[in-house]
Amino acid sequence: MPIVTPDICDDYPEVLVVEPGFRNYGAIKAFGGEIVTVKCFEDNSVVKEQVAQPGNGRVMVVDGGGSRRAALLGDMLAEQAASNGWAGLVINGCIRDVDVIGETALGVQALATHPRKTEKRGVGDLNVPVTFGGVTFHPGHYVYADNNGIVVSEKELALG
Repeated sequence: MPIVTPDICDDYPEVLVVEPGFRNYGAIKAFGGEIVTVKCFEDNSVVKEQVAQPGNGRVMVVDGGGSRRAALLGDMLAEQAASNGWAGLVINGCIRDVDVIGETALGVQALATHPRKTEKRGVGDLNVPVTFGGVTFHPGHYVYADNNGIVVSEKELALG
């Protein structure tokens, strides 16, 4: 079933719409699933731990505080996420290795790119509500994204 966020907004006016500013980087341009959240700042240790876990079609929503000083996702973590069944990642921050990520079977939306990786200090929170783009993302809710934008729903939506 195709994910088309304008159609979702028409069919489900109660969904929350994330403010513009995110760009699609992954090979999968439309993706969605149950939300898993990570809150971190210039340290992708928790992201690295989570992509190693079975994704089961979920979407990792990463609140990196909007930092544009380091990348929270690179090609190796993206490939691991795709291999482990994650539908995608929405990152309030930067990514790197965009040419490889653009060929990886994974949905990835982020604010920008940055060539520097983060330091690994083991700092970050898993499955806590995170707020950015005018929306609060709750673990267990659902997110849907495409080239038009990102929408959030408290429940899984019947699409198609």
